[in-house]
Amino acid sequence: MIDQLSADQVAQFQRNGFLILERLIDPDDAARLADRFEGLFRGEFETGLYPDEWNWQEGRDSPDRTRQICNGWKSDYTVASVVLRREIGRLCAQLAGWPGARIAQDNVIWKPPGAKSLGYHQDNAYNAWIVPGEMLSCWIALDETSARGGTVEYVKGSHLWGPSAPAKQFHAPADYREEMIARARAMGHEPDIHYVEVPRGGGAFHHGWTWHGSGPNRAGRPRRSVVSHCMSSGATYHPTKVSYIYNRYKRMDDTTMDESYFPILWREDGYRTAWLDAYMRRAAASTKE
Repeated sequence: MIDQLSADQVAQFQRNGFLILERLIDPDDAARLADRFEGLFRGEFETGLYPDEWNWQEGRDSPDRTRQICNGWKSDYTVASVVLRREIGRLCAQLAGWPGARIAQDNVIWKPPGAKSLGYHQDNAYNAWIVPGEMLSCWIALDETSARGGTVEYVKGSHLWGPSAPAKQFHAPADYREEMIARARAMGHEPDIHYVEVPRGGGAFHHGWTWHGSGPNRAGRPRRSVVSHCMSSGATYHPTKVSYIYNRYKRMDDTTMDESYFPILWREDGYRTAWLDAYMRRAAASTKE
């Protein structure tokens, strides 16, 4: 990954709510991770653990739906070797102004040819269970991306529009931009949409309040990606608001985040969750077996 963001890149992120980069990880690493997708979505989880969310299963769901797994790092070492990188945490913390960053959730997303849209939304709309209730995300392309191929889209400056409710329909809505456009016009704006068109291994960082979504895949190749959604290293559980999925990892009468489930990727004092690097190295060992 890149070593450091320039002052101009940080300013661009603050102005636009996103920063697109031609290269985030080595293309060979991206290809190795893409090769894991078919097995993952068949339920072949090498750690023996199911992911926290498994939104598409072979033989159960329509083949024209975009496929998503959340927290694939718990199920697959190759996913972990990418989404848990120290550099991702450091750069997310730099852009967010945090003292450090921990993983909140990853997304493993597979949009095969013909797959339908994902509705526009703001990530922070789903974060009432976190204090502070904010994320900053690193989206990584595992295939070359294009507007025709249903790449992720960002609305320039939309992180300044303020919060909205979670999307009414995330998977395969009839009009994937409808809620975003309604919000834009209510604010007196016409949305300025930017497509993340990058080679394999490229990607983007985006603010938790930036409106984003993706259209159908009309290209003849898959669009696979992974996302590291980070939160502040100092984040805690909200004392009363509950995530029906992620509060299963909350200890009774304790709002601190357990690093077994929300490890710290990077902190400015040099701290990083102790077991992370050894866990990530298991990807290389599993590839040799």
